[in-house]
Amino acid sequence: MTTRSHATEESTRWLSDREQCLWRNWLTAGHSIDAGLARQMQQDNAISMADYMVLVNLSEAPDHRMRVAALADRLQWDRSRLSHQITRMRNRGLLDRETCSSDGRGAFIVLTDDGFEVIRDAAPGHVAAVRTMLFDVLSDEQQEQLADILHTVNAQFKDPASDPQN
Repeated sequence: MTTRSHATEESTRWLSDREQCLWRNWLTAGHSIDAGLARQMQQDNAISMADYMVLVNLSEAPDHRMRVAALADRLQWDRSRLSHQITRMRNRGLLDRETCSSDGRGAFIVLTDDGFEVIRDAAPGHVAAVRTMLFDVLSDEQQEQLADILHTVNAQFKDPASDPQN
């Protein structure tokens, strides 16, 4: 066991001081923005960011409905987490669950009128908070650089088979 651990230690490409600083700044910025957005959403709209994420995805979907599996994939959540979130939101009247007529095992999650009203009311404050916490502190050039960087980082996580450009 010690040999394996020692071999791993020797083969690890440790972060340089600059990389370590950059990595920690990335984490701090992400956590700070996430926490700030969550506070804003709770204070202004009495909903969680998880609620908002589900609502915004459904509000943008055709007929305000999505298959459970598609929503889980879009949110990058496991089905158990999504199932619990859906139950809580259904209990508050924000969404409904409908069976899929073409596939008895599948289900759609559907935004209710109340859910649409909540997302419509929450979106302007959320956009203002995003603008304040991210875009207003960056120059146009920095925004372009960040967009390029994020495109490069995110490209490694995309499935080439699902990319319409391939």
